[in-house]
Amino acid sequence: MSEEIVRVADPLIRRELEEDIGDGDRTSEWTIPAALVGEARILAKEHGVVCGAGVAARAFTIADENLEVAVQASDGTRVGPGETLVWVSGSLRSILAAERTALNFLARLSGVATLTARYVEAVAGTGCRVADTRKTTPGWRTLEKYAVAAGGGMNHRRGLYDMVLIKENHIRAAGGVAAAIEAAQPNARREGLEVEVEVTNEAELEEAVRCAPDRVMLDNMSVAELRAAVAMIRNAPAPRPRIEASGGVTLDSVRDIARTGVDYISVGALTHSAPALDLSLLVTDR
Repeated sequence: MSEEIVRVADPLIRRELEEDIGDGDRTSEWTIPAALVGEARILAKEHGVVCGAGVAARAFTIADENLEVAVQASDGTRVGPGETLVWVSGSLRSILAAERTALNFLARLSGVATLTARYVEAVAGTGCRVADTRKTTPGWRTLEKYAVAAGGGMNHRRGLYDMVLIKENHIRAAGGVAAAIEAAQPNARREGLEVEVEVTNEAELEEAVRCAPDRVMLDNMSVAELRAAVAMIRNAPAPRPRIEASGGVTLDSVRDIARTGVDYISVGALTHSAPALDLSLLVTDR
């Protein structure tokens, strides 16, 4: 697990432990002897792609530094029902105090990785890549984009600072597609940033291509419109922009979109609609 993931995850873990435990885990305090030790395992209850096992492990050690934890399934690993993802040993009170926090992180991130893998599999062989968006849980963006990568997806821009993406409201405010691109390009080139522009119809696309942005986003176009747009771009004079499709993409439609010849498909659902992977923690006999 990278230093960046640890830096982002640790404050979130501490906040969730504080939110969950408050001034004490009444149930464990009143049912489990303070000196009782044991071990437990986090198990998968369905097929999926693991992400966040290291984050879950840190939840246990932040709750109690004396707990012994071992990650059994590395991020990006495919698992099935009954497989162990994380093993933990030590104070049973501490294990159960951290249980929900560990499961929340692991289930959420594994869910994102699993859904991403399904989209990636759906476009296999087309040469198209599946990308994420900024539609992430507040505070969790670094972790959720890490999960997309673990599932085989591509990270789009991290935020507003590392790429220029000219969208509908920028175009309106700037006075048109060309005006917006021409205003942004000199600054973007000076800072080494790519420029992408969102278009919704043929007229906007023609205007954008003449300005030679690095990428063009074809937003909410039908498959037929996408094919025509791709042909227009491929036949335009160099330098030709790379092509992204976006808007309302589903598992049922993603392959047809990929086969139009676009380079990328951005899918907000990877992070805003991924179901959590079904997991459980079970205390086991030593």
